Amino acid sequence: MSDQYRVTFVGFDADTDGQNAIERLAMKLGVPKQKVEAFTQGKFLFGISDKSKCLKQAKLLAIYGLQSKIQEVPSSSHTANNNAANERVFEALDYITSSLIRIEEKLEELEQRIDGQQKTDDDKEEEQWQSDDLFDELDLDSDPKPKSKKLLYTLLSILFVLLIVLGFSLAFPEMVQF
Repeated sequence: MSDQYRVTFVGFDADTDGQNAIERLAMKLGVPKQKVEAFTQGKFLFGISDKSKCLKQAKLLAIYGLQSKIQEVPSSSHTANNNAANERVFEALDYITSSLIRIEEKLEELEQRIDGQQKTDDDKEEEQWQSDDLFDELDLDSDPKPKSKKLLYTLLSILFVLLIVLGFSLAFPEMVQF
């Protein structure tokens, strides 16, 4: 891959009227005057191209009294790094999503087990109606205590907090350093 360059504005020649030069260049290039004015304020007039084309563009600007310089555009390694970072973020999000799906499936299984146990307990109580008289004399709590989901909700909230921290650290790695 060849190096890429871009032409940037430096200033006007000493004997050049800025407005006149802008108008003449806009007319020559067939672009609006505002675009050439934006070029003199730091925007780009020409796209990224190879060095020989940028030299021709700089010569054209010099004919109309605009001083310019050619800057090398960084290679695509920066873009490749961004793509790699984005890929890691997507992989992490995919892992998080699959983990949440597995947790949801486990919760559904536990709910089904709890519902099944309660139904079988009700069936057993109906079958043992004759022996209930013996237990009525004893002070036993026959109702099972409802299981608290506090631990489950605590673990889920910790998981979400960790997911948020992971997402933040992947989105802004320069701000979070472990």
